[in-house]
Amino acid sequence: MTSRGAVLGVLMLLLVACGACGSPPGTAVPRPVVPGDWRLVFHDDFDGPRLDKGRWTTCYDWNERGCTISTNNELEWYQPGQATVSGGKLTLSAQRRAVRGSDGKVYPWVSGMISTGRDDWYAQPRKTFTYGYFEAAVRIPEQGGMAPEFWMMPANRYTPPEVDIMEFLGTTRRLSMFVHWRNAEGAERKERGTFTASGFPDGYHLFGLLWEKDRLVWYVDGVERFRVTAPERIPHVPMEVILNLAVGLPYTPPPGTDSARMLVDWVRVWQR
Repeated sequence: MTSRGAVLGVLMLLLVACGACGSPPGTAVPRPVVPGDWRLVFHDDFDGPRLDKGRWTTCYDWNERGCTISTNNELEWYQPGQATVSGGKLTLSAQRRAVRGSDGKVYPWVSGMISTGRDDWYAQPRKTFTYGYFEAAVRIPEQGGMAPEFWMMPANRYTPPEVDIMEFLGTTRRLSMFVHWRNAEGAERKERGTFTASGFPDGYHLFGLLWEKDRLVWYVDGVERFRVTAPERIPHVPMEVILNLAVGLPYTPPPGTDSARMLVDWVRVWQR
């Protein structure tokens, strides 16, 4: 190889290693990180003209003309029209628009979510998973008062257990990672890991979870950030996968904030 060819070869290797280096913020999506020789069992690249209803529903299992989690005192009422697919990505849109929920309460915001669960309490979930590697490429909103989330709840519709792969609770800098469980006396317990960095709203980032019989390991852009191995904290039940954009958890959006968007480029699940 000539010296010029050697230089070009080195440059190509650097480009491959760098991946999206130098791309404008938000335009480059990291590649998935797969833990070894596993098989892909579920994926959505959101390449179609609309949300694939065979893979996703747009509410929790307690859907009745919309839904929310009332115990969290969230401000949004989830509506199907707030989860849209276009240009190869999913957009979950939060908007300041008052709506009366089926529970009789008036919610000041509407927002979007997707779940592999049911269309209603008595239906069957679309897809559940017990153990695996779960990963999504997500760009969180920059607005305050938002809580973008990527998590899993049991297929029996009761928590805990619960595993929160990614939560930004009222901040765009500090990622929270939780596992919820019940102790031997039946009391609810949780363990939290955090990772703080700037720039999360500027582009897509990979949020991953390795769930095996003896461990839970959280990853951000392929780097381990939190690990739980205590046996009583590891769930062993089928779970549904959920992505949502909650509002007002734990802080109300500031005055002048009337909308926000959470973007998802893809979601994938691998199993052994």
